[in-house]
Amino acid sequence: MKTIRIIPRLDIKGPNLVKGIHLEGLRVLGKPEDFARYYYENGADELFFQDTVASLYDRNSLRDIITKTAKEIFIPLTVGGGLRTIDDIRNVLRAGADKVAINTAAIKNPQFIREASLKFGSSTIVVAIEAIKGIDGKYFAFTDNGREYSGLEVVSWARKAEELGAGEIVITSVDKEGTGEGYDIELIRFISEAVSIPVIAHGGASSPADVVQAIQFGKADAVAIASILHYSVMQTFGGISSDYKLEGNITFLNSGKIPKKISPSSLKEIRAILINAEIPTRI
Repeated sequence: MKTIRIIPRLDIKGPNLVKGIHLEGLRVLGKPEDFARYYYENGADELFFQDTVASLYDRNSLRDIITKTAKEIFIPLTVGGGLRTIDDIRNVLRAGADKVAINTAAIKNPQFIREASLKFGSSTIVVAIEAIKGIDGKYFAFTDNGREYSGLEVVSWARKAEELGAGEIVITSVDKEGTGEGYDIELIRFISEAVSIPVIAHGGASSPADVVQAIQFGKADAVAIASILHYSVMQTFGGISSDYKLEGNITFLNSGKIPKKISPSSLKEIRAILINAEIPTRI
């Protein structure tokens, strides 16, 4: 088994780190740069930044955050959201990103994957798949944070993305995302068994035990984690700083509450449980 990567995922709206359920109902959690620095200092293998409202404005607004982050953090950074052209990709790479995640643009024009991989290298191009399970048991790909139906069955789409040059797949279960109900193991396994490139599992983790299952039974090569890490860090950070720019729903942040199904865990705790399960991970 390959060494498993633990990747904190930071969903961004404006200047804020946010978290939702099913990719909607976004709650403000804090400053993304604070969380990013904390994760880097505590052993994250990579970081994944996603502009959650990029699809609404046809552009990615993370350049300033990535530029600041890249000056202080020296692990791979993946950036997604609103990247629709070669110039868009070039701009975030110049800002300090190491990889880009594309979804909407890839579905609208699959050849964009080939064009981007030839231009920047397959290892730079991550295809993000937002999956929802249909009533017939099949999974279909969506765009715009799970709002827009593409009509593409996810396994065939993942295979196509690999053929066109994608270096990795990040698979998000929209049904599970933010719920704390655990990863969709069936979905992850379907994708992992269909492609030979690395698969990153995302959406639904409530505890380190869920992470173990995504790897052992879903056969994921990496895990993107948000809620259980973010809420652990919130407990560490405490209140809002005086210079904080508020944008969005901060009621939850001020309440100090943790969702019932989430068991906050640190990177160190997650890594220790993976090691105990004999899953190879960076020490």
